[in-house]
Amino acid sequence: MPDFKKREIAYKIRVGDLLKGNQIFDQSQETTNPKLLHIELGTNKLVRVNLIANIIDKYQSDGEKRFASLTVDDGSGQIKTRVFGEDLKKFENLTQGDTILIIGLLRSFNEELYILPEIIKKQDPRYLLVRKLEIEKDQPKPLTTNQKQEIKSLRDNIIDSIKAEEQNEGIDKDQIIMKFKDSKPELITQEIQKLLEEGIIYEPRPGRVRYLG
Repeated sequence: MPDFKKREIAYKIRVGDLLKGNQIFDQSQETTNPKLLHIELGTNKLVRVNLIANIIDKYQSDGEKRFASLTVDDGSGQIKTRVFGEDLKKFENLTQGDTILIIGLLRSFNEELYILPEIIKKQDPRYLLVRKLEIEKDQPKPLTTNQKQEIKSLRDNIIDSIKAEEQNEGIDKDQIIMKFKDSKPELITQEIQKLLEEGIIYEPRPGRVRYLG
């Protein structure tokens, strides 16, 4: 039987949240434009996304390398979606001001994140609010004082563990998770992601972290 590659989840997300994620690139090849592997956001690794936004700009190049781009905005941020060659037909009936649903793959070029669309559909503008409320409903509830204290203690312990491994040029994330077995792995991963975003630690290579301070 042929092998079927598992289709990645298309996460429903707002642009502003997507842009806060940590972009992880393939560092195995020396190139000025490494391949984007995924975006780490909390405990999730995003490869595909599902978002609803308004088109605020449309551009098309009919030169030797034919491509087109749409700049979209959902009220939380802006991102481009791009097509190339024969796929330009996906943008044919779309104009500035349209509200669209985009399902596609995350890509990066010259350090700019964009979406390579698989599906694009026009939507009623009211769906922008529907999607916003849908995502807000799934957001975690506010933490209690005890939960905040527990997370702060875990965060401090994670930092101390990373600092202690500087002589070994860092520590693998999996090792940190194994070290704190009394805490949920997803919570540990979330705190590591926050430390990366805050610039307290950094990732010299995928899966390994070092203290930056």
